[in-house]
Amino acid sequence: MKKMNYCPKCGSTVSYKTPKGDNHERAICDACGMVHYQNPLIVVGCVVESEGKILLCKRSIEPRYGFWTIPAGYMELGETLVDGAARETFEEACAKVEISHQFASVDVPDAGQVHIFFCGKLKGGFGVGEESLDTQLFSEEEIPWDDIAFRSGSFALKKYFEDRGENNGVHLYELRRSKS
Repeated sequence: MKKMNYCPKCGSTVSYKTPKGDNHERAICDACGMVHYQNPLIVVGCVVESEGKILLCKRSIEPRYGFWTIPAGYMELGETLVDGAARETFEEACAKVEISHQFASVDVPDAGQVHIFFCGKLKGGFGVGEESLDTQLFSEEEIPWDDIAFRSGSFALKKYFEDRGENNGVHLYELRRSKS
């Protein structure tokens, strides 16, 4: 993860120290003393089902341009997890969904992210959003497993098919870079 070099408040350099009463090293501005907390970003997504098939989007943006993914993206301030998952699905696949439940959570500490996936049903049609080259419905056997953009998406899809979308609790997973 990238370290902060300059204070967003005043533009001065920062030093990394543990503030009094804290137990983590933080970026602290050398000039104004502002303590900057850097916390994980939340990614929300939805495994969208329609007539036994799953909606996937082919990415038109980096990272992983041209690979398939579950509709997902960064949560925005002021929205709920469910609202974010529905918004991302609409932005990427022009699809409205009825979200039923959360079913997977993936910690990605090396990227400073937490990925949260929901199950949803397609309400009507779908199309190709601005961040997608293509969108398609796939049966489990048709999914291009070798061309799935992110390991968190592969995990979510595999858990979805294990449960068949039933609400059997939340599957937790942690992704870290291998040390080799």
